[in-house]
Amino acid sequence: METLLLSSEDVEDNARFPDVIGAVEDAFAAEARGQTVMPAKSYVDLPRYNGDFRSMPAYLDAEEWDAAGVKWVNVHPDNPDRGLPTVIGTMIYSDPETAFPLSIMDGTELTRLRTGAAAAVATDHLAIPEARSLGIVGAGVQSYAQLEAIAEVRPIEEVVVSDPDAERLEAFVAAFEDRFAIREGSIAEAGSCDVLSTVTPVEEPIVHADAVGERTHVNAIGADAAGKHELADELLRNARIVIDDYEQCTHSGEINVPWSEGVLTDDDLHAEIGDVVVGTAPGRTAETGVTVFDSTGLAIQDVATARVVYERANAEGEGTPFDLVGIAGSNR
Repeated sequence: METLLLSSEDVEDNARFPDVIGAVEDAFAAEARGQTVMPAKSYVDLPRYNGDFRSMPAYLDAEEWDAAGVKWVNVHPDNPDRGLPTVIGTMIYSDPETAFPLSIMDGTELTRLRTGAAAAVATDHLAIPEARSLGIVGAGVQSYAQLEAIAEVRPIEEVVVSDPDAERLEAFVAAFEDRFAIREGSIAEAGSCDVLSTVTPVEEPIVHADAVGERTHVNAIGADAAGKHELADELLRNARIVIDDYEQCTHSGEINVPWSEGVLTDDDLHAEIGDVVVGTAPGRTAETGVTVFDSTGLAIQDVATARVVYERANAEGEGTPFDLVGIAGSNR
């Protein structure tokens, strides 16, 4: 047996958003049904280097398939000055029955894709059915995945993007101007859209209650560490809040600051996204106003997406097989 090495390009080539969205939705459902093992994300802080490592293991025993793996990922804000990405991830995807490492793959592209897919799942369950417009605050790497994925679950026609970096904004608009009616705009203009995704690392809220529409669905993506906070407390207090995981969101998600300060309590949290997916908690109803999905990113999303990537790549003969554990022969 051999282990399949999959580069960033291999991951991108073998991850179709419809398949990834379906896999991530299945993972959320499995979590709600108690069919997963997912220890809390562990952090290794590196103050000397202004960064950290994060370990994210998980096992999914879904209804029709099972999968296991662990992602080792970092956040080093100074990396762009070194010519490196801020986030670099590595995914080890294993056979649950034997523990054989089926694949080692790029976790950076994997993270980008599964994060977009999670927002698409939340949008599908929480946005108004007739949603046609998408606002995006922040035009970085994840903003591309947000648009690509959300357009799979709603027929997006109009896109408004806000970012203070003119060069980054121009590149984003140029990338999609042949597919959407896309333009730059203010945060309030982006917030007035049917769906809004926020993908910034700010610690002082930049999206206020009066900047979003009465029935806008918000995907809060940017907060991934304690202290980060994109949405104003008033907006959160008045919204139906759906989280991906209680422990992660209260520690490092969009709600972490107001929750730690007592501005939000458990009574303000509507449900976890898995409960909405399986129907034990309602999603969007005719009476629902603003909804917020607090996305911190779960290891089960990584494992589910890795399964999609590995199975397609293995079937298509892509990637580079190698003998990692010293067992002769091939699994292909």
